[in-house]
Amino acid sequence: MKKSLIVIVFIFCAQLLNAQNESSYDVGEWFRFEMSYSGWMKAGEATLTVNESFYKSKPVFHVVGKGWTTGAVSWFFKVEDRYETYIDKRTNMPYKFIRDIDEGGHTKNIEIEFDQQKNKAYVHNIKHNKKGVFDTKPNIQDMVSTFYYLRNNLHVESLKIGDEVFVNMFFDEENYGFKLKYLGEEIIKTEFGKVNTLKFRPYVMAGRVFKEEESLTLWVSNDKNKIPLRVKADLAVGSLRADLEAFKGLKHPFKIVVDN
Repeated sequence: MKKSLIVIVFIFCAQLLNAQNESSYDVGEWFRFEMSYSGWMKAGEATLTVNESFYKSKPVFHVVGKGWTTGAVSWFFKVEDRYETYIDKRTNMPYKFIRDIDEGGHTKNIEIEFDQQKNKAYVHNIKHNKKGVFDTKPNIQDMVSTFYYLRNNLHVESLKIGDEVFVNMFFDEENYGFKLKYLGEEIIKTEFGKVNTLKFRPYVMAGRVFKEEESLTLWVSNDKNKIPLRVKADLAVGSLRADLEAFKGLKHPFKIVVDN
């Protein structure tokens, strides 16, 4: 009887632990965003896709992000970006990151391999045929994996308005302390109806693209999926807005607010 009780308790604890660490996403998840410039001109589209793959025999999520300009905007500022990350299914840590971009003639083609045990980043700048090894912070993330890491590890129930969350990120050839401020809940109108969201302020690097550190605002669904529904950015010239237009392959039910 005692052995049976111990087994039951063990199973219960294991199930509870799995529920607490339940992933917000899975293979097959796909998002498509429509971007507009300065609130009226269609500027482009972007997609995020979660694929299944292996990296050095380890099962991983292979996330591919693509972005490109469309219409009149592409006539004077053509963008064609591709980002890829390979994320360990168990630890949520990235093994490899690819950044291949062309933004109005500003190009980069960089591949980074992470050794999460030795805290090293092996950077291959393909454009300039240059390689380097850099020290990283423990549990380092890349530009894309950071979003998926936060979806699984951000404990919203304990956040208060104004609280800040920090993630160690490696960007190009340097460590970057990514910071995210929680702004509270907000119901917004979307392509799918009204949705209860969590509102955040990701701090970005001011300079060529962004006007200042607090130029970005992000809304994600207040459910188990943490879907990115809207992003607004104040740019050095004008502003940019991205809205989720289509999705598929969600792991959890997507909730719409029903008016009484």
